[in-house]
Amino acid sequence: MEMEKTKGRGEAALLIAVVFMLGALLGAVATHLWGERVWGQQEIHTAGMKPVNQVVADFTRELQLTPDQQTQVTAIIDDTRAQWRALYAPLDSQREQIRQQSRARIRALLTPEQQPKFDAFMQRIDEQRAKDQAAH
Repeated sequence: MEMEKTKGRGEAALLIAVVFMLGALLGAVATHLWGERVWGQQEIHTAGMKPVNQVVADFTRELQLTPDQQTQVTAIIDDTRAQWRALYAPLDSQREQIRQQSRARIRALLTPEQQPKFDAFMQRIDEQRAKDQAAH
């Protein structure tokens, strides 16, 4: 009888540990997705890109480009970035739709007192995103 209680407690402890680990994993994944999808702080196609003039300056410093080469490299980089923007452009409206749906779902969970704060917070995030996009 005592052995069954000990076995049962061990199984219960193991189950609690497994549920805890799954919760932590789910929380980590949800936080990552939240950061990427809802907040959208960094656009996929502009992440980590330096301004064109900085890239050309780096090439010029490393390779001693002539003025003619600088002009040609600038054109190549501009063309490449235009191709990247065209590649990702069809996803922009989908991404925005998903973002707005997610925000509406979150807003529906909030109290009437929390909703204006949420709206103001989202507005600040949108303004920062617009500023970041304008910089690129």
